[in-house]
Amino acid sequence: MAKLTLFERRRQRVRTSLRKRGGSRPRLSVHRSGKHIYAQVIDDVQGRTVASASTLDKDVRGNGGATVQSAEDVGRRVAERAKAAGVTQVIFDRGGFLFHGRVKALADAAREGGLEF
Repeated sequence: MAKLTLFERRRQRVRTSLRKRGGSRPRLSVHRSGKHIYAQVIDDVQGRTVASASTLDKDVRGNGGATVQSAEDVGRRVAERAKAAGVTQVIFDRGGFLFHGRVKALADAAREGGLEF
């Protein structure tokens, strides 16, 4: 199978399990590209983004793009923005990405920042 097809299958498998377990909690969605990493807290019930952060933010941009350190910065920022919006419990949506490296660093930093998942 093609690499993209396997990625999409993983993404759908993760999203399906989140729907079964998640209930009404917002989800912390992560997207990782070759140059940047993005995180959003999405309220699927209302269909809106509660908080977001990425390496494209002005205060994170100078730290180098897609590194583990940058992912930790993004995790901390999305956690503090979500807490400011009144969200403390989320469900982690890793998309089709494996839970290690930058994705794991972002999740750990978000947990340290006060998000529970």
